[in-house]
This record gives sequence, C-alpha cells and structure tokens, in this order.
Amino acid sequence: METIDKISNSAHEAYDKVASAGAHAAEVMSEKGEKLKNAEQQLVKDCRVYISKNPITSVGIAAAVGFFLGRLLNQR
Repeated sequence: METIDKISNSAHEAYDKVASAGAHAAEVMSEKGEKLKNAEQQLVKDCRVYISKNPITSVGIAAAVGFFLGRLLNQR
C-alpha cells in the first residue's frame, strides 16, 4: 500500500503543477489580450484623428489602396 500512496501523491503533485501552469498561462493570455484590445482601440482612435485632420489625403489613400487591391484580385 505504501507504493500506491507514493504513486498517488506523485500523481497529485503532477496534477497540481499542471493546473498551476495552466492557470498562469490563462492569466498571461488574458493580460496580453487586454493589451492587444487597448492597442487596437488606440489605432482606431489615431486613424479617426488623422482622417479628420486630412480628409482629402485619406480619400486619396483609400482610392489608391482600393485600386491596387482591385488589380491584385483581378489578376487571378
């Protein structure tokens, strides 16, 4: 029975380590997700400000990108 207890304890310790590592990984991923969300919101805000300050340039950029994407997609 002593051997079974040792194996059982080892299994429980391994399970606890894996669970702890999983919880830590989930916490890190949550933090990274939050940072990514904040970066996205800042990028959208910056784009809106740029478009508001430079409407003609923004329309020109959008037209050029649309033209090149159209050419790229029609080459298939």
